[in-house]
Amino acid sequence: MSNLPLWLAVLPLIGVGLWAWRRFHYPSYWLLVGFPITAVSVRTSWRRIALGCGLTKKRQRWWFTTVPGLVASTGIVKVKRRFQRVAVDTKPFMWLPLPTRHGWRVTVHTLEGQTPGDYADAAERLAHSWGVHAIRVSSPGPGRVVLAATMRDPLVTVDQLPPSTDLLKVTVGRLETGKPWVIDFRTVPHWLNAGATQSGKSNLANALIVGLAPQPVALVGIDLKGGVEFTPYAPRLSALATCREEAGRLLDDLVALMLDRMGVCRQASARNIWQLPPALRPVPVVVLVDELAELYLMADKSEKDEIAKTSTALLRVAQLGRAFGIYLFCCGQRIGSDLGPGVTALRAQCSGRICHRVNDPETATMTLGDLDPAALASARAIPAETPGVAIVASQDGQWYRARSFYVSEQSAEHAAHTHAHVTPPWDEITTHLTQPDPSELLDA
Repeated sequence: MSNLPLWLAVLPLIGVGLWAWRRFHYPSYWLLVGFPITAVSVRTSWRRIALGCGLTKKRQRWWFTTVPGLVASTGIVKVKRRFQRVAVDTKPFMWLPLPTRHGWRVTVHTLEGQTPGDYADAAERLAHSWGVHAIRVSSPGPGRVVLAATMRDPLVTVDQLPPSTDLLKVTVGRLETGKPWVIDFRTVPHWLNAGATQSGKSNLANALIVGLAPQPVALVGIDLKGGVEFTPYAPRLSALATCREEAGRLLDDLVALMLDRMGVCRQASARNIWQLPPALRPVPVVVLVDELAELYLMADKSEKDEIAKTSTALLRVAQLGRAFGIYLFCCGQRIGSDLGPGVTALRAQCSGRICHRVNDPETATMTLGDLDPAALASARAIPAETPGVAIVASQDGQWYRARSFYVSEQSAEHAAHTHAHVTPPWDEITTHLTQPDPSELLDA
């Protein structure tokens, strides 16, 4: 009893020390204290959690059972022991959990008749059962799934990362896995970015401009909000269209530029501009489109021909521009099938998908609906108080929650003025271009 006051004094100190360790150096605390406890808990609870989430299978097993016999007058119960086959709930085999930066991951061998989709459907139930933020399911090979647990949301605060030094590659934020969120136009040439007002859509465009500004590329803006979004960045833009008429002329120039580069590649026996010698390789062009729906909205029938022409030119750039160094990044508050078949055709060419918080389910469906139903549900669940959070179809074929860095308009404007000397004049890029012949484009 004499040592009791000493323990009462030591325990609070240990608790404070563990709290300070966790607070100021969480990675080491997680690896040395948090993860071992979590790993033991995951392994010991796997049977009952798998049973509760419907991931077990009934299998016949020989079981040593006891069957109550008759009760004698003395009150002693006579028991007959024997072997018999019984149905037993069998759990999937689980390997040892491994630590990750924001949680842990574990490989599970599926039972007969199971698919990774069964585990994906149970992911939310698994997350609640283990008390983690989220469970992501992937399949590295037949008969195996990987359950990746995130202990806490890594997108609550997103710190800036060093900018990418590779051409046409921009680090714009972080994925929920803790890895950088990279937009690489060389790998995924065309992107569709949907989001409501104050969802982070414009902030992502700012991050993209800041990342591309120092690179030797031509930035072209189509700002159908009257130019209020991209005009402050005009020093770094080779061309800027602020209405549908100007956009039509600019897209005609892009189609003509594409045809000219086709001829250069054909003469050099190159499949794309990256196979050309550096001396002949033209400058890459990134086209930033804001308020995409304005290209397709029609007030009366007199605008039908203009919309059809503009839509066709944009679709041609999306279909053929990748090989000739022309890339698209299209943004819009609302992208729906009611805008016409041109939007649907354009969406099919944009393999990069980004969906921020949206006001209507059709925009989320139009952006992500043909990828994964779970991605659609996650996009609909983005709260308004987390601007910059989006669902991203990554270049590895999977989708992730991600959040872009906060990039103020002043920072983007400063980058545009600082790197204005890098801007290639549009007149030089389009020198000696002629308007395309539709039959020639069709043959190409």
